[in-house]
Amino acid sequence: MNTQSSGIAPRREMTIRGIIIGIVITIVFTAANVYFGLKAGLTFSTSIPAAVISMAILKAMRDATIQENNIVQTVASAAGTLSSIIFVLPGLVIVGYWTGFPFWISAGICATGGILGVMYTIPLRRALVTDSDLPYPEGVACAEVLKVGAGESSDADKAIETGSAGLKAVLWGAIVSAVFYVIVQTKIFAASVTDYFRVGGDKGGASGFDFGLSFALFAIGHLVGLWVGVAMLVGALIGWAWAVPYFTHLHWAAGAAATVAQDGWSHYVRFIGAGTIGVAAIWTLAKLVKPLAGGLAGAFRASRARKSGTLDQLPRTEHDMPIGMVGLISLICMIPIAYLLWQFAINNGLGGATTTLVIGGVVFVILLSFLVSAVCGYMAGLIGSSNSPLSGVGILVVVIAALLLVVGVKPFLPPGADNALVGFALFITSIVFAVASIANNNLQDLKTGQLVDATPSMQQWALVIGVLVGAVVIPPVMDLLQHTYGFLGAPGADPSKALAAPQAGLISALAKGVITGNVPWDMIGLGAAIGVAIIILDELLGLAKKGPRLPPLAVGLGIYLPTSTTLMVVVGALVGAWFDRRAERGPKGDAVKQLGILLASGLIVGESLLAVIFAGVVAFSGNQNPIGLVGDSFETPAIWIGGVVFAVVTFLMYRWIIRMAAEPTQA
Repeated sequence: MNTQSSGIAPRREMTIRGIIIGIVITIVFTAANVYFGLKAGLTFSTSIPAAVISMAILKAMRDATIQENNIVQTVASAAGTLSSIIFVLPGLVIVGYWTGFPFWISAGICATGGILGVMYTIPLRRALVTDSDLPYPEGVACAEVLKVGAGESSDADKAIETGSAGLKAVLWGAIVSAVFYVIVQTKIFAASVTDYFRVGGDKGGASGFDFGLSFALFAIGHLVGLWVGVAMLVGALIGWAWAVPYFTHLHWAAGAAATVAQDGWSHYVRFIGAGTIGVAAIWTLAKLVKPLAGGLAGAFRASRARKSGTLDQLPRTEHDMPIGMVGLISLICMIPIAYLLWQFAINNGLGGATTTLVIGGVVFVILLSFLVSAVCGYMAGLIGSSNSPLSGVGILVVVIAALLLVVGVKPFLPPGADNALVGFALFITSIVFAVASIANNNLQDLKTGQLVDATPSMQQWALVIGVLVGAVVIPPVMDLLQHTYGFLGAPGADPSKALAAPQAGLISALAKGVITGNVPWDMIGLGAAIGVAIIILDELLGLAKKGPRLPPLAVGLGIYLPTSTTLMVVVGALVGAWFDRRAERGPKGDAVKQLGILLASGLIVGESLLAVIFAGVVAFSGNQNPIGLVGDSFETPAIWIGGVVFAVVTFLMYRWIIRMAAEPTQA
């Protein structure tokens, strides 16, 4: 809308009730994103589910507006996006520097980095949103959902996705996955279908599979799509059909097949996957250099060419937070950042270089944070927040930080300071990454706001609120999960139950490798070579405009993640693709597909929340199976019962969604 602000009557936009609803949704979705990001290396966009829930709640109240709903989804999406800090911060536990997540330090990293991310996106908004033709796919989609819910869309068929049908899809998805998870904890349903075996006789290698029965993993597959799922399957086959049996045969060891296979995957194959992920992430960034440079140049030319005008002459959609306040808040953020860096240096044996680390660290955060804000903002506008390669940004930042520490600090420290420097590299990278994660999402939200005639300054304050809520929620959830499950590769972690935390593992390995050289570069190099081969294959496939693709980053995740994660994601991707094609044959194809997305979001939220709650029960009780009803002797029946129930319930849920969509539109 281009309605001018002059003469516009006051309206409901940033309200107390909207903020409260946004905070409640934030707590739920942030906890879910933290758990599943650590488990599967993937997070999900919270904007559209938050908008649907918000509209369903506010419809029961009086005088709700589309702009008020927009504020709710803005608060929720900010904190949900900040949960991407799990891609870096657990690295401090994995390298053995932390044993948990100190609340005030972790919250300080999230809050200061997140707020700085909000501030940096404000001057970028006009360049990358207002004066840009970037598509912002998720921002536009969320705006359309808000318009449909407010009755401002001309497409009546889409109303089912934001009416009672959308809310039902989210809620029943959450209930089904939560109930199934609880029954799994009783052991009446199996948690997975697992088998490990020797390949080539007793003196051969070992391999196997671990097929997790998880509705949340299934839903992740639905959301990521067919070709990402296929690519993860290719990665799993590279890892478990070739690499694990090959390296366990090459480095033969006696023992149970499960132990040998897991050790081979942990010591060799994970690093191959890390190399593939690293090359794929850097390639994705490299592909965006040219459009990024051209787009930014054009956007800034457009900004300079814009005619000057006073605030009351500009549309409401141009009312940003005052630039003076933006600068002041940015400067204030540097104070706690400097304190955090000083405290880390003093308490971890780097006192002799404290001044250099603090001053250099603050300059590093200021410059690199603004750079990654521009890069991430542009990438989000180009390909969407969910598809933006944040892990590639984290890899580049940690490598730059580690190199600077090796060149500028390490020569002036006594021997034995390497581990402390690794910790410092991860610590400062986590601050920059918090900025990057927020910038990756905020411009998407501001695009939504532009399309629904929202006031940018109010959205920007809502983003700050979302960041602060996320900063309070994320550390205790991470700490709880760390003490209950642990992270793969961390000292003392049990590989059979540890959360994979793939990006954090890779980034911490790179930091350690650059500073100490203690990393298996041969395995990483082999993975990089595989990554190059996959990139070439994917580019060849891309020559056909409409055809299969093989996303290299997804192949790397397939190699790196345990099969307990990847195989069910693959199934979800295949079923989701079938569902979408089935929906396209009907009269309300887009609306039915949107309901499928909302159902998948509910499946993730339900299981993830129960997993966090169950982790708390385990932590406080000290019993790993507090609600177990049957023993290990029931394992075979549990596999059959759980597997059959999983398949039947999945079929019934998708059938229900299709039938609900066929009913008359519900406003």
